[in-house]
Amino acid sequence: MSFNVLGGGMKIKIWGCRGSLPTPGNETLRYGGNTTCLEIRSSTGHMVIVDAGSGLRNLGKSILKDNAVTEVHFLFTHSHWDHLMGFPFFVPAYFSKYTMKFCCGMHAQETIRDFLSHQMESPYFPVDFSQLRATIVFECSNPHHAVCNCRCNGLEISAVPLNHPNGGYGYKFVENGKTFIFIPDNEFGFAHENGPTREDYIALFRDVDLLIHDAQYTEDEYRHTRGWGHSTYADATDVAIASNVKSFGMFHHDPDRTDADLDQQVEFCRQRIRAEKSTVHCFAVAEGMEIEL
Repeated sequence: MSFNVLGGGMKIKIWGCRGSLPTPGNETLRYGGNTTCLEIRSSTGHMVIVDAGSGLRNLGKSILKDNAVTEVHFLFTHSHWDHLMGFPFFVPAYFSKYTMKFCCGMHAQETIRDFLSHQMESPYFPVDFSQLRATIVFECSNPHHAVCNCRCNGLEISAVPLNHPNGGYGYKFVENGKTFIFIPDNEFGFAHENGPTREDYIALFRDVDLLIHDAQYTEDEYRHTRGWGHSTYADATDVAIASNVKSFGMFHHDPDRTDADLDQQVEFCRQRIRAEKSTVHCFAVAEGMEIEL
């Protein structure tokens, strides 16, 4: 499945868009059941990977078939399990031909090395982190700020604080005048410690080419999950409208959301957009989707 936003330049591929835990099965075939993992390619072909959810496994298999890729940059939004669980199964990490650079500074409590290596410790996993053969570098190669604001092979990357339990960061990518913002776990209806306000996000998202944002809950669900760090799809749509983004992709699909449910969710949000006479293009992000800016 592909979705061409404007054409030419930065490319984004979705390897996992499910929230909380993987959900294989007949009812999640079209939108996918793997958890968060995105591949971003600059116009020069350099690869940046955001998050290591279960979708990272399939991305790793794809990298093995691509002789042009021997170096990748990793960015992490936060250390919740659904964003890390795929790393032990990322096969390129076991081969010396690959170099992996992990931008640091985005987590206040642990280093990237700590939370990746911990899940591979005995008795949680049979292969220790120290047995990986790839060259692994835990630093940003061209930092402009303590929290992952850098230039990476033509991509201008800046961190965006999340309003989420334990904090975290989304990311803004800019190349050749096109802007993509990725905010996977974020809540507008509850103030977490040091989290930006709704108005802050509206200002940040203003007129961007593509916003992919958390849209996990229904309004009924949110009555019981307020404070858990995720948005309703109605609220996320309202922010996209207020920000006048060009395209808005709903992300972090709830594990109980079927393909049919997501179809209804998209239609609900499109009706909401039409009612506001907005021009925002709205869609539900799907595993395997390729987006070009």
